[in-house]
Amino acid sequence: IWALTVMFCVAVIVLTADAISKQQVLARLSGHPPVRLLHGLLTLDLTFNAGAAFGVGTSYTAIIALIVCGVIAYIIRIARRLRSLAWTIALGLLLGGAMGNLGDRLFRGPGPFRGQVVDWLNLPHFPWTFNLADASISCAAVLIAVLALRGVRIDGTSPSHAADRIDGNPSTPSSPSTPAAPSTTRLVDSDDCTS
Repeated sequence: IWALTVMFCVAVIVLTADAISKQQVLARLSGHPPVRLLHGLLTLDLTFNAGAAFGVGTSYTAIIALIVCGVIAYIIRIARRLRSLAWTIALGLLLGGAMGNLGDRLFRGPGPFRGQVVDWLNLPHFPWTFNLADASISCAAVLIAVLALRGVRIDGTSPSHAADRIDGNPSTPSSPSTPAAPSTTRLVDSDDCTS
């Protein structure tokens, strides 16, 4: 239960931050040129994306929205098996980011399942504009990749730890032991030695 609570808290934080940032950007940057911050390290540039992340698949907005719905349903389904804090945070970031962009596709123009995602962040030498939901999804992807490379499972175990637990836990059922074969050793009689 704690894992579900943490996951949904992370998702709500991401979703809230994404929604508020998009609202502020729409209110302050609509009709204005891009704003450069930190000597050009970060540029605020309002754009609308009908496709997936980084502008891919702009002609398939409805299909992308349905795929995102499937991803959200899958995350919620496997969340019951969560026992790892790192996996919990990763799935919370992924869930919050997916819901943030899905909200744009459902509720923004030109219509349901055809809405355009509000993007507004741009980095130097990075060809695409993105938003906080995209950043959250990217962080989740990196964290999931690290966990997978380290062999950490969603339930918090790793293959080596699982093997240690099975071998080291006396309560773990093992293969039935075969009874020892009767001894064929014959005691040597003292008379045999003298004959």
